[in-house]
Amino acid sequence: MPASIVTRTQPVHVVYGGAHLFKASTCEKLGDLARRAAAEYDLQAALGLADAVAAQVAAKLAREPIEDYRIDFEDGFGVRSDAEEDAAALSAAQEIKNASLPRQCGIRIKAGARGFRTLHLFLDNLGGSLPSNFVVTLPKVASVGEITALVETLPAEIGIELMVETPQAVLHMREFVDACEGRCVGAHFGAYDYLASLGIAAQDLQHPACDFARAQMLLQLASTGVWLSDGATNVLPLKGSNIQAAWKLHYDNTRSGLYNGFYQGWDLHPAQIPARYAAVFAFFHEGMEAASARLRNFVAAAAQATHVGGVFDDAATGQGLLNYFLRAQACGAIPQDSDLPIEDLARLLGRAQQLL
Repeated sequence: MPASIVTRTQPVHVVYGGAHLFKASTCEKLGDLARRAAAEYDLQAALGLADAVAAQVAAKLAREPIEDYRIDFEDGFGVRSDAEEDAAALSAAQEIKNASLPRQCGIRIKAGARGFRTLHLFLDNLGGSLPSNFVVTLPKVASVGEITALVETLPAEIGIELMVETPQAVLHMREFVDACEGRCVGAHFGAYDYLASLGIAAQDLQHPACDFARAQMLLQLASTGVWLSDGATNVLPLKGSNIQAAWKLHYDNTRSGLYNGFYQGWDLHPAQIPARYAAVFAFFHEGMEAASARLRNFVAAAAQATHVGGVFDDAATGQGLLNYFLRAQACGAIPQDSDLPIEDLARLLGRAQQLL
């Protein structure tokens, strides 16, 4: 895995935008639109957020609305002439040189020769100014050969993300990751292409077939360090539509992903971003008090089995509590007024890691 990626914190989302639309100011404008949507349509009332969660969402939107961005030459760009895609690749390379970028960014290319042509045009015209924590996302992966070709052509400092959109990818995910030769940083679930590949007409992120695919990704990639990302909510909170209902669906899908171990997901529209952060912060806030008491009690008993309020904790659930706090800390979800100050939390987590 590239050294620039190894020590990074996983973003909670990745925002996709068509390559033909990308400008140096794109991420700043998307952040402005996210803040405007949250204020104009009253995110707190729409989702019934606690005051502490709403305040944390507002602070996050003001400070860092976008954590990860992908310049998309695939579905978000569509089928265009070679001349159009060549022009878009050259333009994106020029724009990104002066762009205000989030903590991670990259491009998603098409599969096959067209994708490689775009990749080379883009990289060759960067003029040596590759952004930090830059990744290339390979879609619709169905064979090791596709991955090997990308590994052989891509500079060593660039990370690779694989899209899980085919039955082959679901069944052979670990083999595909291994073919990246240590450079795979993420596996992203493309739910709708996957459902279509199975002949399923429904386009539902919570379809049982999607649950199976996500479970396979978790199982095969456990302990590899590869970041897992859930698919997109395709009902967008557009002006003139029922924005509150679209927010609630995105919120519920995000909460479901968190519950099932997917701590990152796709956002396709800037107005989805507020609901994303609302779901992430609410997920951790709601269990913080009880989890704090349980972890402190577990550590105090030197990792022996304990119970707090009728909940039994041993090494297995202790590890789960530790995971909970590490994820909450990484995404900034621990409230400033927590009864567990940051200094105490650092000591507690350090001790728990020693015991477990």
